[in-house]
Amino acid sequence: MNLFLQPRSQPLVIAHRGSSAYAPENTLAAFQLAAEQEADAIELDADLTRDGHVVVMHDATIDRTTDGHGSVADLTLEEIRRADAGTWKSVEFTGGRVPLLEEVFEAVGQQLLINVEIKGMAWRGNGLEAQVAALIEKHDLLDRVILSSFNPLALRRVKQIDSRLACGLLVAPDLPFYLRDAWLAPLIPHLNARHPHHSQVDRAVVERFHAQGLIVNVWTVNQGSVVRAMVKAGVDGIIGDDPVMIRQTLEPPSGVFDLGFTSDSSGGQS
Repeated sequence: MNLFLQPRSQPLVIAHRGSSAYAPENTLAAFQLAAEQEADAIELDADLTRDGHVVVMHDATIDRTTDGHGSVADLTLEEIRRADAGTWKSVEFTGGRVPLLEEVFEAVGQQLLINVEIKGMAWRGNGLEAQVAALIEKHDLLDRVILSSFNPLALRRVKQIDSRLACGLLVAPDLPFYLRDAWLAPLIPHLNARHPHHSQVDRAVVERFHAQGLIVNVWTVNQGSVVRAMVKAGVDGIIGDDPVMIRQTLEPPSGVFDLGFTSDSSGGQS
């Protein structure tokens, strides 16, 4: 059984784009640090280069998180790999590169569970889902990976490729109403999870999804007070930039009163 879907006594700690509060998001450094900080899982974003390689990148362009420029879809892997993906965060990460999804699987696939977000809202696929599925199979990670997307048709394609792959539908309060309210969820056969923004969740919502056989992983939680609210709501996983804060809020050291303060906000994009 997929490890994301197993019953547990407290929510999974899922490091958003790796330990992105401390290291450059969606880099091997961020994913390896999440493992060192004892996160249960990482969340990352997968997209396809012009020459058909699956890279880990949240934005449609590489401009924000590297010193390079251009659209992922318009650049080759070689062009993307020339860009420095670490210096923008801190000089200690200078020389970091945009990783291949396969490199992440090789580095931490047996240490952490992995939530792979399929990027893009196109009605027709570009082959990304099939390539991600093939990499999961190649690295024997079927029970350690869940695929998520805001695009229900992408998850439908995933299930058509391999119905065993676990899938979670992302939703956000600022999406068009038919996506915000998941009108197209019935198009996804055997959907396994819902991934709403934390502001969309309370105990009644979680109980309704649980009654449908779905787990609930919420994003992006960067305040201790919100962690505690999500625990009370009964969620199954908490996605946030700071896995240390989430873990300490879930398991405070003996004698320490956690005020839930953090330097970051409670919002963010998946």
